[in-house]
Amino acid sequence: MEDYVCVTVRGTPGETEAGLKSRLTTFWTHMLRQKPDDYEKVYAEATAFEVSTGTVTREYMVQVDGVAVLLAELAAAGLGYDVPDEDETYSKYEATSPDWFQLEH
Repeated sequence: MEDYVCVTVRGTPGETEAGLKSRLTTFWTHMLRQKPDDYEKVYAEATAFEVSTGTVTREYMVQVDGVAVLLAELAAAGLGYDVPDEDETYSKYEATSPDWFQLEH
């Protein structure tokens, strides 16, 4: 069974949900086209954006062995993120509806 880590992507200060959503759409399109094997390591996306410490965020459940590549790609795309705790892992069963949307690959 795979273990997953929660990765929180963070918008810039003052960025709206719509702004972050647009940048994430561009980012995930890039991942799907340029790094499909790494994209497949992203299991689920939170169903809702949140606001944390004044910025809009979105969470993703990512296979442990896919976290490093994802973080590098996020940084290259200018997307901020919280450094995940790779010792805090989850099973895919913990990323279930209604809080999580499983990505089709």
